[in-house]
Amino acid sequence: MLMNLQYIIVVILYLIISTDAINCKGCVPLDIFTFDKVISKFKAVVIKFDVAYPYGTKHDEFAKVAEAAHTVPDLLVGEVGVKDYGEKENADLAERYKVSKDDFPVVKLFVQGISEPYTFSDSEFTADNIKKFIRTKSNVHIGLPGCLEAFDKIAAKFSQVRDPEVKKALLREAEDLWDKTTGRADQKTAEVYVKTMRKALDKGDDFVPNELKRVQGLAKGKMSKEKKEEMQQRINILQSFQHEEL
Repeated sequence: MLMNLQYIIVVILYLIISTDAINCKGCVPLDIFTFDKVISKFKAVVIKFDVAYPYGTKHDEFAKVAEAAHTVPDLLVGEVGVKDYGEKENADLAERYKVSKDDFPVVKLFVQGISEPYTFSDSEFTADNIKKFIRTKSNVHIGLPGCLEAFDKIAAKFSQVRDPEVKKALLREAEDLWDKTTGRADQKTAEVYVKTMRKALDKGDDFVPNELKRVQGLAKGKMSKEKKEEMQQRINILQSFQHEEL
């Protein structure tokens, strides 16, 4: 009777782990034979190095990124499952990119034209933080809550130029787009982008990082769920203005 119970528990655990491991729709499994062929074909490729059969909260968060990326043609989401036993599958790939099993999961972003991959290092392993990491390092757009793609692209350009006249032209572009925006929620969101650009022009390049720090500080305080979501959306918009310089 006891052995039967133990067997049932083992089977249940195996099914749970197996289900979690394959629950990553949109994740492309890569190995030593396919890795280089695949990553060279996309503007950006985000890869999770992990155990061969991953599961748990971090795996679930990465799966959310893969789901969000399925409509982004320039971005591929992949996984490299590393085994430290038997034939040690993909251990050579992990060694090539200096990935230790003690650090699993490790997320790396490969960007066309950049020789070395970027490593995700945020202490909070969340889908939104990984999306921000992708957007900041690659300029490939992947949506965040409360953001509008057309305005995100203008914000990225705005953050990358130093010429005040070019910034003014981008502001006018954003204002024209705001006028054409429909829907109360989107109009309100568009207004945040435009006002951010106006203040950045008036107060200088330090405005966005200082404002981001201020809002992040406020978001840590006590507030309603709705207010916290509103603050997070504002943070997401401000982070749209933070990109690597061209």
